[in-house]
Amino acid sequence: MIRQLIRPLVPIAVPLLIALGLVSVQAESPFATLHGVTAKPDGTPIASARVLIRRIDDNTGLTVISGFDGAYSVPNLKPGRYEVKAIQGELQSPAAAVVLAARQDLKVDLALGATTETFADISPAVAKKLEEMEARIEQLEAELKSKTAAEQKTAADQPPSPAPRGDLVATLTKDPSLIPIVPATLDKPDMSKAVASASASSGQDAQPAAAPATPPAVDNQTPFAYADFTWLNGTPRNKDVVLDTPFFTPEIRFDTNFINDFNQPIDHTMGGSTEEFRNGEFQIEDIGIGGDFHWQNVRGRVMFMDGLFAVTTPRNDASSATGNGPGNTGGVGQWDLQNAYKYVSEAYGGYHFNVQHGLNVDAGIFVSYVGLFSYYNFDNWVYQPSYVSSNTPWFFQGVRIQWFPTNKLKIEPWIINGWQSYAKYNSHPGLGGQLLWEPKEWFKLVANQYGYGEDNLGLPKTQRIHTDDSIEVRYYNKPENHGLDKMAFSLTGDAGCQYGGGITCHGGPNKSSFLGWMGYQRFWWDKDTLAVTIGGGQMNNAGRYLTLLPPIDGAWAAVGSAYFPEYAGLPAKMYDGTLTLQYMPRQYITWWAELGYRHSNVPYFSGRGGITPPGGNNGLPQYFTCINGASAGTAALAAAQAACGGANNVWFPDLRESTSSLGFGVMVKF
Repeated sequence: MIRQLIRPLVPIAVPLLIALGLVSVQAESPFATLHGVTAKPDGTPIASARVLIRRIDDNTGLTVISGFDGAYSVPNLKPGRYEVKAIQGELQSPAAAVVLAARQDLKVDLALGATTETFADISPAVAKKLEEMEARIEQLEAELKSKTAAEQKTAADQPPSPAPRGDLVATLTKDPSLIPIVPATLDKPDMSKAVASASASSGQDAQPAAAPATPPAVDNQTPFAYADFTWLNGTPRNKDVVLDTPFFTPEIRFDTNFINDFNQPIDHTMGGSTEEFRNGEFQIEDIGIGGDFHWQNVRGRVMFMDGLFAVTTPRNDASSATGNGPGNTGGVGQWDLQNAYKYVSEAYGGYHFNVQHGLNVDAGIFVSYVGLFSYYNFDNWVYQPSYVSSNTPWFFQGVRIQWFPTNKLKIEPWIINGWQSYAKYNSHPGLGGQLLWEPKEWFKLVANQYGYGEDNLGLPKTQRIHTDDSIEVRYYNKPENHGLDKMAFSLTGDAGCQYGGGITCHGGPNKSSFLGWMGYQRFWWDKDTLAVTIGGGQMNNAGRYLTLLPPIDGAWAAVGSAYFPEYAGLPAKMYDGTLTLQYMPRQYITWWAELGYRHSNVPYFSGRGGITPPGGNNGLPQYFTCINGASAGTAALAAAQAACGGANNVWFPDLRESTSSLGFGVMVKF
């Protein structure tokens, strides 16, 4: 018995213990911290100044913004030689050269004043080159002025010749020794005034050639910042942040849809979906407002949600059932957890340790990674995910540890209440973890594992294990194309089961298992402004323990439904497919249209007659309902027929084996 309990924990416990061990030795981190204050020469703090930090050893750099009090702090710096300077508008500080040692916390205050750099402010070698250039320019000006009046008259009668500026540029190009080599820490000298002076003497307009832009240095320290991964399914595609401060980075989302179900249920109620809930109506799926807090390694995030997500997501969690009163079938006691958390999609606080490329320890509610797709539709290639993603958790609650041994690898153990659970169902918490590896910009591998948790209400002896593994590959990338510019695909496989308490993973009348896959192919056109995705998947969920409960008579996970029981051994085999068009004129907005088809081997989807009893929901969805809308008060069909006055007096929802839908919508993310 002990071995059976320990065996599934080994692949989870090992990375967890490693990560926890690293926390205790974080003081041995080889990284350093640089902090200080940006201020005027008289000591008055200057807020929102840009602090430029360049590592001399490898010529990499980064920029941070000082706070309202002028303070700035930069952790996770490799030991070495650095140059630090601050700029705000016309003000800037002299470049300060510092040497950082391992585990050092160095204070460097930066005094900003008016920019008055002269040749004396820079190295003698550079000053000499600039003086030589200035002398050469004066010589060229004198030669231009010495032209005779006859030559000027002849030049006026002839077609205009190239501007003397061209001769100047050609001369400088032929004699590279006259071009100064400027250190990277100094702004390049502005030669436009000198060129303008030479051109003015000949009556020509000065049009100096634009200097080539210096590409930003690659960030090889921050995890996954070395490349652009905004093409990934399940990842926001925003490349820029609209607003940022040293303390808070806001995030705002809006998601509105219109779904036409070809079954046309009369009650407009769609079932078996995590994204499509109402037929023939404009509905707000999600209103998300929140953002990220960050200050001196302390971190926090909150995202509030309203709209349909505020009621459709919590209904799939049975752990919050109190066990008291009509409609509840047992649970873990008092306090209305669903209402306590219904307007929160994410909320956590934690701390960042300077270990290798970072170690985060956070506690709260986290959006789930299981199933590849993001909880937020804006981040996804399609609107309605396939069953493998749609029927697995959308959130976890507990503690997570994110360890980044390199900038391309994340190891993340979880200690959570359970599988999409506000509360802990029975005796055991859930243990799990993720391994994320992105060695190249065009490739992603993610593996999620889960086990140990007793995640069924009323089944204290039953445990669950699950594996969810995905790859994403971008195999074509021509960003300059106005036609087809990008192609990529994703592939996901899931497997799991429940065992214990008379339930088995393999064979027998009480089999309870999950096996599924999904795949998507995406095409981008016109510099990523237009995209088409085609794909789908399949699910075999014996025991239906992960099959979404249709909301018949308002049923939710804690109470179940007499019309769609979810017992071990009952079959649920389903497949689906979607064709999705997305128009993205700006990085903050997506217009979309999607055609979808879903099929089940048992009646499951809302039909024309709907799934709402006559007179509306009666509040007791776990029981059969009479034709007059009253509850039969029993989940046994024979007893319900007697209670309703005959077999023909029991109401039944109109459930179909398939459904097709056409949806439209708009999604915004700032």
